[in-house]
This record gives sequence, structure tokens and C-alpha cells, in this order.
Amino acid sequence: MQIRERVLVQQARWQHLDLDAIAENVAEHLVFTFTNLKEVTRLIMSYFSKNRSACVQYVLVGAATLLGTGLFGQSVPAAIFTDPPADASHPAHMTVLSIPTHGAHINGIIYQPSGPGPHPTLVLFHGLPGNEKSLDLAQAARRAGWNAAAFNYRGSWGSPGVFHFFQNLEDANAVLAYLRKPVNARRLDIDTHRIALLGHSMGGWVAVQTASRDHDLIGVILVSAADMGKLGTRPHDNLVAFMADCMGPLSGATPEGMAQEAQALSNKFRFENAVAGLLQTPLLALTADDGLASDTDDLVHQIQARGGHQVEAVHVKTDHNWSDHRIDLESKVLTWLASHDGSPSAGSKSVATQ
Repeated sequence: MQIRERVLVQQARWQHLDLDAIAENVAEHLVFTFTNLKEVTRLIMSYFSKNRSACVQYVLVGAATLLGTGLFGQSVPAAIFTDPPADASHPAHMTVLSIPTHGAHINGIIYQPSGPGPHPTLVLFHGLPGNEKSLDLAQAARRAGWNAAAFNYRGSWGSPGVFHFFQNLEDANAVLAYLRKPVNARRLDIDTHRIALLGHSMGGWVAVQTASRDHDLIGVILVSAADMGKLGTRPHDNLVAFMADCMGPLSGATPEGMAQEAQALSNKFRFENAVAGLLQTPLLALTADDGLASDTDDLVHQIQARGGHQVEAVHVKTDHNWSDHRIDLESKVLTWLASHDGSPSAGSKSVATQ
């Protein structure tokens, strides 16, 4: 439904509803309103200029709904629906990156927030083959004051080279080394002591393996993480068929070759092999109804069983890409980042989550 049509339908409903019914109806449309704020505001203000009593009801009921429900029981960070103030001296912008790794230069970008730096930085690892880039999370993180860096592994999405699973781990290390290099950190306004990782699907595996060896990170977020080491224990024919569906933008790889690589990874690159290195690392584990949740659950339980107490796990009934829960996903990520941003006051920034 177009924005104008939806607003007109809502106006018609308000004319015939009592306040209790309006209160139930307002919450349903808050997220839609935030998403299309400028146009919705213009249309509603035009309507309210002719209907003063409706305006008063809307304001009162809207305020009561916000206070009473906390937006469906979960606080939604303002950065999800509000642009930050412009800063002419330090404007928000995007910088294209060319990151050296083992003789090649892979493609990357970094979204940089407005305001003087240095800023905390979120590094995003995409999955296999990486159709979901999670750039909505990167943009939301930037609005919340974070740098957000994303890149493509060698042999994927135009980055030179041939795609190999083991190279993804090398490339992740190369990206972190590049961002921490003093000349780059100064140029990109990066606080090198406040870097966090976010990995989706295979990117979650990359994040787990990377963080288990890099103890200078302030935290890790897993979104529908896939344990590529465990994947390698599948029957060979099944694995080849799975890889055949993931070829897309991958250069030089074959289903048979990728299946063999995944089987080789199963010896020492499973989630369980990374547990010892994650005991002191803050971790947010977000799982979905995609058949992979048990892998992350096992990782969380093993960390906790060995004394790791900085782990938060949340399961949501959605698909692998969180297709119908992107706002919810942004909210969970930003809320967690706000309480784990490495600043002295981070512990006081935590916001309610379900």
C-alpha cells in the first residue's frame, strides 16, 4: 500500500474509533511511521490542521502507547529511525577501501559517522556467497556513531583471486590489520581499541575463528551463524549439492573443490575448537529458525560451561536472513553495541531487550 493510501485509511479509522481502540491501533503503525517519517508527517499534519481534536487524541494516545508498551516490549534505538544532526566540520561520509591481503587488494567500504572522531568501529563479515550484505545494519551503526566497515573476501563479489574458505580467515585478519594501522586509523577516525565484529551465516564462522585468536576486540555479534567446520562433516554428495547452490559471484571455485575444503576445515575449524579463545570476549548470539541455531547454541553452552559469562543468546522466529525482522535485528544489534562500545560509561547504556 502506498504511503498516502495507508495514511488516508488510518485517518478514516480514527474518525470512528474510541480511544481504547485507537491505542491498540497506534502501536501497529509506529514502525511504518518511523520508516516513512517525512511523508507521513506531512500528510498527517495536513489532516490534523483541519481536525484539531484528532490531533490531541493522537498525541496523547501515542505518548501513552510509547510509555506503556516501550514499543512492543523492546526499546528501539533512535538511530534506527532518526538521522543524527549534521556536522559541517565532520560530516558523515563513505570511504572506498582497497585492502592488501596476501598479494591481492580486496574491495571494501567504511561508513563513517558525523562528529569528531575517533569512533568505535564495527566490521561486518558476509556469508556464503554473500547475497545478504547486512548494510542496513552498517547504516544503522553509523547513525549510532560507529564506523561500519564491510569488505568482500578474495574471489568474491569482484575482489581479485580465487575463492577459498581458509582465505576468508586470512582476509579477516588482513582487514583488522589494515584498520589498525596508525596511518589508516587516523585517516578513517578509527579508535583501534574499540573494534567489534559482526558476522552473518558463514561470516559468523569467520567472526568466531577470528575473535578466538584476536583478544583486542571489544565484542562479537553472530547473526544466524553457520559452523563451516561442522558443515564439512556432511556426506560428500550432500555437501557438493549444497555448494552448487552457493557459487553465484565466487571466482575460480567449484562445488567439488569447495566441498573438499569444507571437509578439511572440519578437523580444527569447528566452533568447538574456538571456545577457549572466546571465554573473555563479549558475545551476542542471534539465532533464527533456519536449522543452524543448534550450532550457535552449542557454542554458547560450551563457553558458559567453561566460565565465560559475557554471552547473550536470543532466538527469533524468522528466516536465515531475518527477512521480516530487520528492524528488530537492528534494534538488538544497536542496543548491544551501546552497552559494549568500550567506553567507560558503556555499562550504563544498556537498554531493555526481550
